[in-house]
Amino acid sequence: MSKGLTVKGIAKLEAKLRKGTNLSDVKNVVKLNGSELQASAMKFAPVDTGYLKRNIHLSIENSGMTARISSDASYAVYQEYGTRYQTGTPHVKPAYDKQKLQFKSDLNKLMK
Repeated sequence: MSKGLTVKGIAKLEAKLRKGTNLSDVKNVVKLNGSELQASAMKFAPVDTGYLKRNIHLSIENSGMTARISSDASYAVYQEYGTRYQTGTPHVKPAYDKQKLQFKSDLNKLMK
């Protein structure tokens, strides 16, 4: 998928996390939440042949500070957003909306 998500204020967050938290704990939170996001996206994915669902992948990047969900299915973006001929069947956005609250909560626990 070519669409991305931008998080503002990451430099402040990273500075605060570095100051009072073990970075390996942060990396574990990123990995766990990324894995849960992947599982949710797979759960919400529409299934005809199952190719889309099977090809939602998680990659951990930026030295463990970034979790990226992507799909090898060339039509994944059309399923997510639709076309002028059909409405979309979002699977990544609902998964993200669900997971972001847990991710924020997990990071807040680390900062206390």
